[in-house]
Amino acid sequence: MRPTIGITLAVDAENRARYAVRQDYIRSVEQAGGVPLVLAPTDEASIPQLLGHVEALVMTGGSDVDPALYGAARHPKLGDVFRDRDVFEITLCRAALERDLPLLAICRGQQVLNVATGGTLIQDIPSEVAGAADHDPARERWQTAHDVRILPGTRLREILGKDVVAVNSFHHQAVRDLGRGLAVSAVAGDGVVEAIEAPDRRFALGVQWHPEGFWRERTFHPLFESLVRSIPR
Repeated sequence: MRPTIGITLAVDAENRARYAVRQDYIRSVEQAGGVPLVLAPTDEASIPQLLGHVEALVMTGGSDVDPALYGAARHPKLGDVFRDRDVFEITLCRAALERDLPLLAICRGQQVLNVATGGTLIQDIPSEVAGAADHDPARERWQTAHDVRILPGTRLREILGKDVVAVNSFHHQAVRDLGRGLAVSAVAGDGVVEAIEAPDRRFALGVQWHPEGFWRERTFHPLFESLVRSIPR
């Protein structure tokens, strides 16, 4: 039987009364051998029951994370925040880590993983990182924007088998102070953290780019395949 993979839903940018998920996430999970199950924000008491229905978790991209949740004041360039989603996903992430449930956190998902473990965020890369590259260029989802360097000895290096990869990029926030139990596994040329992982977990990996955007080619399939393979059978 194929394992069930939970995929978090974003708030629809065009209609805040709706939740949405890009089909790329669904296709990537299916290609890796998983059955996708979307998870809408709900009350914290329901999270154990939700996690009881999935064998791994993909945390998706979307809006900025409320800085109040990591003890910071709002930056003038902060984008839209949705507190209900933030609280739900932070709690969901902590519960998944506590259960050692395999977890792949993508873009905003990486930021949530960092905040959930006590880390902080750069709220606006262009105004806070001197000499920063453009991390939110006008590109298609499958077009690369810059290279990232994968650090030796990391789970990410083991999975992708490369020390440098070209990635897409659609974000203006990033990891600042690293959360507890996390390690940096990739960086951009300007020093922005591009991937993090929890070495003491079965599989807990965050990437700042959008690997699901390349689902039609092989480049980042190993990320989703590794997630599925890490599920106890």
